[in-house]
Amino acid sequence: MTMGKSGRAGRGSRPHSAGTFGVTASGTRHPLVAAAMVVPLAALLAVVFGGWDQVVMQASSVAGTMGR
Repeated sequence: MTMGKSGRAGRGSRPHSAGTFGVTASGTRHPLVAAAMVVPLAALLAVVFGGWDQVVMQASSVAGTMGR
């Protein structure tokens, strides 16, 4: 027996809409959503392991490389 239109829609039924946490049907995520997920964890790990000075120094170096 096959499912008609009233059957449950499978994966990819809404290809142009963003899902939970900005994940699209293709599995990609908006860069700002990814950054919002990673930055708090990175800050927590830097504080827990005492590497905050290195994080600040690296961020300063990256900002200098980008021309800011």
